[in-house]
Amino acid sequence: DYESIFECYLGAGNVIWLGKGIVGDDTHGHVDDITRFVNSNTVVTVVEPNKKDENHALLKDNVKRLKAARDQDGKQLNIVELPMPRPVVFEGQRLPASYANFLICNKVVLVPVFNDVADKEALRILQECFPTREVVGIYARDLVWGLGTIHCLTQQEPARA
Repeated sequence: DYESIFECYLGAGNVIWLGKGIVGDDTHGHVDDITRFVNSNTVVTVVEPNKKDENHALLKDNVKRLKAARDQDGKQLNIVELPMPRPVVFEGQRLPASYANFLICNKVVLVPVFNDVADKEALRILQECFPTREVVGIYARDLVWGLGTIHCLTQQEPARA
């Protein structure tokens, strides 16, 4: 049903369904925390290599789904894997810290960083994905307490008086 609606109203004739979002995401898996298109046939998707981490299996499932998916022309997607930062926990709650929550602007890409060993690698990978833009890390460990980071912040409805 959703696919018919997407095609009718948005012209989206090809829909890629992913599984669950990352642990701590209060939206039940908004795609901006897990997988993002960086051009018409390339996606970056977060992966968790630590098999003991809660995100490992669900992100592995999303990679499997992406490998089976096709782009709008019926071709396989180019899949670029982004690391996950170590868990960010506040008052016992795991927060949805993810490098995939970046914001693409005209000349720059703003990427959340978390003072983590994986920050540098995530920035390097994204710089390769956006060669014509400057990729800038923005410290977001404190932002993620609001259960989202840079891209999520731009989607917020303004407060009404």
